[in-house]
Amino acid sequence: MSNARDAITVTGMSATGYHGVFDHEKRDGQEFTIDVTLYTDIQPAAATDDLALTLNYGELAEVVVREIQSGPYDLIETLAERTAAAIFSHYDDAAARLVALDLTVHKPQAPITVPFRDVTITIHRERP
Repeated sequence: MSNARDAITVTGMSATGYHGVFDHEKRDGQEFTIDVTLYTDIQPAAATDDLALTLNYGELAEVVVREIQSGPYDLIETLAERTAAAIFSHYDDAAARLVALDLTVHKPQAPITVPFRDVTITIHRERP
């Protein structure tokens, strides 16, 4: 029986992106942070101690940063969707199957006129 509920989580992947509805956001950029949880079965990798049988989280970080730096997009909702699609695409040929993911985009420097700590968008997507 598959343990597709096993999770690999990487939090705090950050890079400068140029996303937002205002011209100054696209011109000046700001830091975006993304957290991702990948759902897969880690038992084969754990049983063999073989990196090739799991979802390499170093590769995940590279995909996420590349997506933050892409665009620009008006909405962080778009950034979230495009990043999720890129992650699924990256792991298409992996020995371990990526079943689903949770992804949160943080935009702590959003142009809001009242004090706030963070703006986030969280999505859950299952393999298409």
